[in-house]
Amino acid sequence: MVNLEAAEKQTITSFWASVDPAAQGENALQRLLYCYPWSRRYFAKFGDLSTISAIRKNSHVRAHGHKVLSAVGDCIGHLGDIKGHLAQLSKLHCETLHVDPANFCLLGNTIVVVLASHFGAKFTPEVQAAFQKLVAEVAAGLSRKYH
Repeated sequence: MVNLEAAEKQTITSFWASVDPAAQGENALQRLLYCYPWSRRYFAKFGDLSTISAIRKNSHVRAHGHKVLSAVGDCIGHLGDIKGHLAQLSKLHCETLHVDPANFCLLGNTIVVVLASHFGAKFTPEVQAAFQKLVAEVAAGLSRKYH
């Protein structure tokens, strides 16, 4: 379990105001699908994901990336109980979608890469440390029903 300190919660909440879930979510999902091609098996109904060009043009990737990063944003409103907040999503991903929970960690780390790339120097080591804890807690929350 990750313990977010009060200062880290404040850092996350403040920084999130600058995040564009549509743009950064799309970028994060594109990177996940390209860098970790085995993750594509969970998105078969999205159509052609065979190349980075196809992934970038895919409207389903764009929409789902937005949905995913918006869900991370929703977790920020529940920093005291992320696992409880994600209980239904965990159940869905475990029982219906059968997503390997290792992918939640990969996506979390990909989100951090995207934020660092987009925000540059504004994504300080302190911001990164706080977001690493956040995505670890989100991954743990999504993996909860697997245990």
